[in-house]
Amino acid sequence: MSSTHHTFCRICESLCGLEMDVEENRVVAVRPDPEHVATGGFACVKGLKQHKLFDSPDRLRHPLRRVDREFHRTTWDTALGEIGSRVRAIRDEHGPGAIAMYVGTAAGFSLLHPVFASGFMQGLGSKSLYASATQDCSNKFAVAREMYGFPFTQPFPDVDRTQCLIMVGANPVVSKWSFLQVPNPIERLRAIEARGGRVFVVDPRRNETAKAAGRHVPIRPGTDVFFYLSFLNELLRIGGVDRARVEQHTRGFAAVEALAADWTPERTAAVTRIPAETLREMVAAYAGANGAALYSSTGVNMGGNGALAFWIQEVINAVSGNLDRAGGTLVGRGVLDFGKLGKRSGFGLSREPSRIGGFGQVNDAFPGGVLADEILTPGPGQVRALFVTGGNPLITMANSARLRGAFEQLDLLVTLDILPTETGHLAHYQLPATSPIERSDLPFAFPLLMGMQSRPYLQATRPVIEAEGEPRDEATIYLDLARACGAPLFGSRIAQRLLEMWTALHSRGGRRSLPQQALMSLILRLTGNGGFGKLQREVHGRALPAHDAGSYLGERIVSDDGRVDLAPAPLLEQAQKLDADFEAERAAATQLKLITRRHVKTHNSWTHNDPEFVAGPLHTNYLYMHSADATAVGVAEGDVADVTSKTATVRVPVRLLDDLLPGTVALPHGWGHQAATGLSVASKTTGVNVNLLSDDGPESVERVSGMSRLTGLAVKVRPASGPQDPGSWSGLPEGE
Repeated sequence: MSSTHHTFCRICESLCGLEMDVEENRVVAVRPDPEHVATGGFACVKGLKQHKLFDSPDRLRHPLRRVDREFHRTTWDTALGEIGSRVRAIRDEHGPGAIAMYVGTAAGFSLLHPVFASGFMQGLGSKSLYASATQDCSNKFAVAREMYGFPFTQPFPDVDRTQCLIMVGANPVVSKWSFLQVPNPIERLRAIEARGGRVFVVDPRRNETAKAAGRHVPIRPGTDVFFYLSFLNELLRIGGVDRARVEQHTRGFAAVEALAADWTPERTAAVTRIPAETLREMVAAYAGANGAALYSSTGVNMGGNGALAFWIQEVINAVSGNLDRAGGTLVGRGVLDFGKLGKRSGFGLSREPSRIGGFGQVNDAFPGGVLADEILTPGPGQVRALFVTGGNPLITMANSARLRGAFEQLDLLVTLDILPTETGHLAHYQLPATSPIERSDLPFAFPLLMGMQSRPYLQATRPVIEAEGEPRDEATIYLDLARACGAPLFGSRIAQRLLEMWTALHSRGGRRSLPQQALMSLILRLTGNGGFGKLQREVHGRALPAHDAGSYLGERIVSDDGRVDLAPAPLLEQAQKLDADFEAERAAATQLKLITRRHVKTHNSWTHNDPEFVAGPLHTNYLYMHSADATAVGVAEGDVADVTSKTATVRVPVRLLDDLLPGTVALPHGWGHQAATGLSVASKTTGVNVNLLSDDGPESVERVSGMSRLTGLAVKVRPASGPQDPGSWSGLPEGE
């Protein structure tokens, strides 16, 4: 008999409301929930096909232990016992810092997973934490900590009231929004224009968002910081600064005013390729709007100067009077005052320096770009064991060929995942986790803690289906690992014992699991939102009060003096290199720059193991080139090209795309699964990993944010030499 379950998607930040039809413990159909209080019948094709990914015959159903190069099924008791024994030995001989963890994006879409992962590391006494944020967004955390006093203070555009929205390096039509939940982005962007507003899309490619709404403004990859500086310069020239508001709520304005003085639109046009008159038109539209917002995403974040660019963006939104203004940028309220709580507890505020490079932690994580060095460099604190949770760093991190070599040197590598990924292929143990539709949950960071929703709401979901085999939710796995490693969760033997007793009482049918609903019910009650069961019965979600403009400045800022710091010392110091960066861009004006992009049917590296998503021409990624650039290097549509950077050469087929700004080439990320033999579909695709082309190491990491440069890379493209087999030749250093 068929039954319908209401739940919400947990593969990206949109968290769309869904209806799932279930027959005999199998999801057979997924639809958008037309009555959902916030997403109102919207969902993307990836979310509507997710059950097929989770039901893959390749799913990890039992713990696996690697013997030589082969994986063999083992029991949970054996796996936990052996992992615990090895962790104890490493900690006793080399100290707790020798045990590290990498936390991937998937961990952020569950409530308990990141909490218990952090608790496990606290129990070990290790601060060796690495996160996917240092690949795509830690610039925003770093800047927020310096400007607002807390990394999770992330102002977002008031999409439904703004009269001017300028998006830089963002493509929400395909990738959805980052740091904000905005369902049905095409409808919401077109609504801005329908009420007489303006939308600008600043991007090296006339992307899907620019085709759907607004005006496309092409920009040279990696030059965003100069665009922002000249924007601020022009805003100052036309008197677009609300000086009374600046005086009342901020400090440091004189320093950024001086910084912007020399960056005129005429000067920056030489590298951004944005004509001075175009920039002035944008600034005039922004300054003249009754509520305006600058917004950026990964195209800016990963471009090499992500922290400086985002800083100047936030300065512009603040000094123009648009911060905390209807139609401008807002700071949401979660169900608790996360900023105040975090400031008091120190969460996300650690500045512990890394062993390699001396980089301060951002949101309590070290730069992923030095992880290989931390593993390969002998000495006290050398990383010897690594837990990978909710991520696949061998696809997502810079210079992944070098990282692969580093992982092969580890004394212990453990992955927690639902599929045997590239990283799992090298692991000593692969521990099977439940999929999102097999567990109870609340949305984590967005409504609960940060309020980063354009239409605030709260929702609870029970498992849609029962997990088959022996997977456990990550929180339970970390509880069990803590016991096995002699490292009580959160460093508390009392908490460890109580949680173990509670788990024993609630486990049924031989399946071990924390009482997740009870834990989440406790959280809800403590925040005044009733119990889990009551919320879950509101199957379409519970609408929360709309965001109130004017509630942040002077009210909820957690900086020491209650003001926004427009000129933090670490950012001013990093800005001293801007003249040199500008001259380097001028000198490289004729060099090809490589950006990444995403197809509507791909989601990082997650979707390539579903035959529907990689059928026909979708079996690989392509190098997209403007026709003029292709002609200049001697390649044509369908040819195979070699793309060479400082670190590697990859071979990939070519497609022509005149939506690109000349001088720009694009290669989608998330590919390169040939080594993941446990993925029966993805391993047979021929795509290449674009992150082989990115450099790692301390010299390549942005100082303030800890981020590697993953877009805007200087590359050479030439016709392939030797066998014309895309994907067969990749990751070779230049000259080999």
